[in-house]
Amino acid sequence: MLAAILLSFGVIFVAELGDKSQLMAMTFALRYRWWVVLGGITVATTLVHLVSVAVGHYLGVALPTAAISIVGGIAFLIFGLWTLRGDDLTDDEQNKAGRVTRSAFIAVASAFFLAELGDKTMLATITLATDNDWIGVWIGSTVGMVAADALAIIVGSVLGKHLPDGFIKIGAAVLFFVFGVWLLLEGIFPDSSAGIIGGVVVLAVSVLGALARMIWKRSRATDSATHLVDDNRTPID
Repeated sequence: MLAAILLSFGVIFVAELGDKSQLMAMTFALRYRWWVVLGGITVATTLVHLVSVAVGHYLGVALPTAAISIVGGIAFLIFGLWTLRGDDLTDDEQNKAGRVTRSAFIAVASAFFLAELGDKTMLATITLATDNDWIGVWIGSTVGMVAADALAIIVGSVLGKHLPDGFIKIGAAVLFFVFGVWLLLEGIFPDSSAGIIGGVVVLAVSVLGALARMIWKRSRATDSATHLVDDNRTPID
């Protein structure tokens, strides 16, 4: 069992580095407390990898990954809209804060559960479970993925402390839309690069839009300053 744990930990940890799940973890960490994000990821990963080892060791059947990707894409688009709407809290709204925390936990867990079904880490876990101790693979793959995503959570938490709230809100929403389009197109056009291309296009359009807005605001600020200087000048006889 120990060999299966170490093997699956190494394989899944490396496979998760640079994966969209890490970007998802960082995005959630920008908006919510790190322990809520880590808890949601742990629960989702435990369940997904339990399904994975069952498929690899017992069932040997394929999951409807295309349909799952479409559902996951729609869910992420909803998360993006939810992020744009925001959660206005005051220090006295403890009950509401508790509800938001529970909602965030459910959102993180469900998002990762849907995103990981059919992902390369799940397929790797299924493959490992066919030839190794399934309990060891389950433990090792779960810990490996949580450890990899914890790195992204640290990055997201650190960034969240140094970036303006408005920037975080818009940035997180854009990333959710990117993930949503990515998963949606992966489900509609499986075995193609449509998902990645669509996600890149959404990201590029968002960045260009943000730059255009920034240039426009600076131009208005410059014009306003110029008019103010002109108005304050005293005429010379």
